[in-house]
Amino acid sequence: MSDDVPGWLAAARAQWKNRGQARPSFAVAPGPGQESVWDYPRPPAIAPDTRRIEVASPRGPVARAERSVRVLETSHPPTFYVPPESLVEGALEVVPGSSHCEWKGRAEYLALAGTSEAVGWRYPKPYEGFAPYAGWVCFYPARVECFVAGERVRPQAGGFYGGWITDDVVGPFKGEPGTGGW
Repeated sequence: MSDDVPGWLAAARAQWKNRGQARPSFAVAPGPGQESVWDYPRPPAIAPDTRRIEVASPRGPVARAERSVRVLETSHPPTFYVPPESLVEGALEVVPGSSHCEWKGRAEYLALAGTSEAVGWRYPKPYEGFAPYAGWVCFYPARVECFVAGERVRPQAGGFYGGWITDDVVGPFKGEPGTGGW
């Protein structure tokens, strides 16, 4: 990411105390084949992943991908972003609203076609570090069924966050009660 950032953005990025350099004492130690979200960096890392990703709603499939990227950020379960071509044509539409990530930029929200509740989001014009993934979509596993290599994803607590909890990650995770200051 460019070092030439406005002061307000630099301040937002600087606010984080935990940055993945040292696992806090309350963090769960990972077992064999597991990762601790407390070892993830901030700013987040972007890691290509080749496990099969499937997203479904009561209406049927929404996305299928053989490649994705995981965004790995301190204290958060990974978020899996899939390329636009993995989406089922006509399954999603943009809905009103947006949010801002100090690392990725302004997000827009997507709902199942004909509905209004956001089930996913994307960054149409992200900051430099996420630019190769402009338009890639991540889904809320609390609102649609998400699978990684056949494993059903458990949603990150808190409603706002969209982390994908699978058996290979340990926390505790931001979003759970008492984690607002993380």
